[in-house]
Amino acid sequence: MPKDPLTRALARLVDLTVIAAGWWLLALSVLSCIEMVTRKVFSFSLQGIDEVGGYTLAVVTAIGFSHTLITRGHTRIDFLIGKLPAGPRAWLNGLAMVTLATMGVYAVQRAWVVLAESIEFESRATTPLQTPMWMPQSLWFAGWAFFAALCVIFAAHCVWLLVRGRSDEVNARYGPQTLEEEIEAEAGEVLEAARIATAASGGRP
Repeated sequence: MPKDPLTRALARLVDLTVIAAGWWLLALSVLSCIEMVTRKVFSFSLQGIDEVGGYTLAVVTAIGFSHTLITRGHTRIDFLIGKLPAGPRAWLNGLAMVTLATMGVYAVQRAWVVLAESIEFESRATTPLQTPMWMPQSLWFAGWAFFAALCVIFAAHCVWLLVRGRSDEVNARYGPQTLEEEIEAEAGEVLEAARIATAASGGRP
């Protein structure tokens, strides 16, 4: 992806949202475990954990699309494109980005229709929590909106590179990850996890 200051700032924002989503998933896991124990042992339910889990799945999925885009992790069928010369490969990668941006904009438009209807009709969940649907749907919509904005920015940058004839840069930034890049990314995640574990243990191996 582009290494300009704007994109670096967007990448940091994506990282923060992913970290926040990760902590929430951990908290939800703990609450789910408590729910199972209290139901089994005390015949008592916290009420609504499964409902919150459904909202969480929708919101985290929308957030995950942006992180996957930033890290070039979306699934691409590249058994043919990798055999093409740099020029045609760049145009196909550009087409992929423009198509993704189009789909992202369409998805956020449909998400807004769902949110607007919930606000207009003051919809509530038919559950014990009676959750106003605009609350989880607003977070869900925000995730989609951010993803669509990223897609449009990257598609515009990709087209600009194509017009300038910078095919190699298009392929490097917007093409599917090579095997070497995937290995490097996995190795980096392993090293980062080891660093965090070492810091958490106070420097003890």
